[in-house]
Amino acid sequence: MQDPMQDEEKTEAVAGADNAASEPQAAPEAVAAAPVTAAAESAIAAPDAPPAEMLRNPNMKWYIIHSYSGFERKVKESLESRVVAFGLQDKIGRVLIPTESVTEVRGGKKYTSERMFYPGYVLVEMDMDDHVWHVVKSTPRVTGFVGTGQQPTPLSDEEVQHIVYKVADSREKPKLKVKFEKNETVRITEGPFATFQGIVDEVNDDRETLKVMVTIFGRSTPVELEFNQVEKVA
Repeated sequence: MQDPMQDEEKTEAVAGADNAASEPQAAPEAVAAAPVTAAAESAIAAPDAPPAEMLRNPNMKWYIIHSYSGFERKVKESLESRVVAFGLQDKIGRVLIPTESVTEVRGGKKYTSERMFYPGYVLVEMDMDDHVWHVVKSTPRVTGFVGTGQQPTPLSDEEVQHIVYKVADSREKPKLKVKFEKNETVRITEGPFATFQGIVDEVNDDRETLKVMVTIFGRSTPVELEFNQVEKVA
């Protein structure tokens, strides 16, 4: 005989399943659309826009201006500010002060600093016209342009490349600030003869090397050294 309690449990289970199936399902939450940024809109509107560097004025050339010696950096800062103030970014480009790295040995330690290639001069990239000439010429501490009479003369491509090469080369191989002369006394600061003193016999400025006569075991012996391996004896 079938248990009446089991029949009631089955009936309730079926009814519960029917009710669950008949209840409406909650709708999934809508996904918010991501906002389109101004940059994205610009990229969409002009996908083939050229990069900023391609918009540089092709008529710009490099010129050299005179400045008061010692005020080259002030002139650079003033001129860059005036370019913005007068809205001449499309007529005046880079302002450069060519420098080289120099090394000085003091107390056996090396110190590297920057030295100007052309003290009293500043390089300016310009598309020259009367207005540009006046803005640059009237910059405080600027005394004039390099050129013939009142007509500024632009640098040639070869001259520009020469300056660029000199600057890059000095970064890789800093020059020694001090100069040595034959017969002067120096102290060796590096290598197996460190602390020895000797007399300069030869100087090779191109290779930045010295031949120093050092007394070893009572005999004068030539030792070849680099500039940065010795220091002058006060």
